[in-house]
Amino acid sequence: MAQSSIEWTEMTWNPTTGCSKVSAGCKFCYAEVMSRRLQAMGIEKYKDGFAVRIHPDALGIPYTWKTSKIVFVNSMSDLFHEDIPLEFIKQVFDVMNDNPQHVFQILTKRAERLRELHAELKWTHNIWMGVSVENDKVKHRIDLLRKTKAKVKFLSCEPLIGPLYHMNLRKIDWVIVGGESGHRPRPMETDWVLDIQEQCEKADIAFFFKQWGGRNKKKNGRLLNGKTYDEMPEAVELEYGS
Repeated sequence: MAQSSIEWTEMTWNPTTGCSKVSAGCKFCYAEVMSRRLQAMGIEKYKDGFAVRIHPDALGIPYTWKTSKIVFVNSMSDLFHEDIPLEFIKQVFDVMNDNPQHVFQILTKRAERLRELHAELKWTHNIWMGVSVENDKVKHRIDLLRKTKAKVKFLSCEPLIGPLYHMNLRKIDWVIVGGESGHRPRPMETDWVLDIQEQCEKADIAFFFKQWGGRNKKKNGRLLNGKTYDEMPEAVELEYGS
């Protein structure tokens, strides 16, 4: 568990670590870089670098939080990775089911496995399920997410490396957009962002613009149309007072 600098959450919780690349958005994975850095520092949890590992000892952590939190689950992994057993995924869900005072945000690029397993999981109101949609080639992930029993569904269009025109946003509650950062970031066009914002506005969906990215993401900031877009789904606005 750690406080997070990610703008759309408060903290992270990693009952699993490690992953493998599945699409273009994975090219400059920040979690892979961070895992190797933590491995070099001698952090026990990352002794195997970016290899997929489960951490049963982390399952008790959410029970210790004194106040309600908004939590990004597995910022250093993908809960629906094929190497993570269904039984352990169920244990992670049990913890989230047991702690309705917290919002748990899960994000996957493996929408196919999510769709395959969703009926075997208990989707309480506090579990937000998202898929990464970095370009037009992976828009099918939206359709797979829509077919799940998740109560709150969201898209993370980050890093946005191509346009996403004419998305079907039916049953989607929230869209996050962000540009790639790092040493060799792929460019994000302003028109791509504006188009997604307009799609969300027409569909009355919460829109969150995370960053322009680039080599100096702090300097480039996160203003769009001269304003900051920090919209969240009504579920968190109503129940958690954000």
